[in-house]
Amino acid sequence: MAGNIPDLEATARAGTGKGAARTARRAGLVPGVVYGGGSDPVAINLDFNKLLVRLRKGRFLATLFNLKVEGMEDVRVICRGVQRDVVKDLPLHVDFMRLRQTSQVNLFVNVNFLNAETAPYAPAGGMLTINRTEVELRVTANNIPESVDIDLSAANIGDVITSEMVTWPEGSKPVIDREFTIAAISAPKTVSASDDDDEVVAAPAEEGGEE
Repeated sequence: MAGNIPDLEATARAGTGKGAARTARRAGLVPGVVYGGGSDPVAINLDFNKLLVRLRKGRFLATLFNLKVEGMEDVRVICRGVQRDVVKDLPLHVDFMRLRQTSQVNLFVNVNFLNAETAPYAPAGGMLTINRTEVELRVTANNIPESVDIDLSAANIGDVITSEMVTWPEGSKPVIDREFTIAAISAPKTVSASDDDDEVVAAPAEEGGEE
């Protein structure tokens, strides 16, 4: 299970409805609700500035969070919707869904390339071109991989690493159901003769000119 599930701190919201939501926003908070997982919905508030930072990082709707609310047990949630101001594009309300241990969810997992510096292509000057630094996987909430590890110890110049060549973490599979390229090994760039033709040579002076 991944150990880097980010914490998301919130406070319980006493009231519900538009009045309580407006009060929260005036206090610099964003109202939200947590539902699902076999438990009753819980109204919460999140710090506006902290939430905005996370939203601007991207992937907010595809990130699993460990929700921490004072007085309640931590619970794993995933965002299922962000209501925004139509003019300012700022968050007004957030919906989170609780996840059971066996719940399946789509998450982006980082790709980790192993033995890149000692692979056969390295001494020959080959270059690793990475097409995907992360891959969206279908995983279960209780078995989230830290990363997708790809071993390059046998990689040579001209090799293309595709999804069909990867051993995916146990219980995970790519959301994309077709073969796709993750990385490729290209030959070193060669300097052509034309690259050295930019030097300007002065023409020799003509003999017999006017004195």
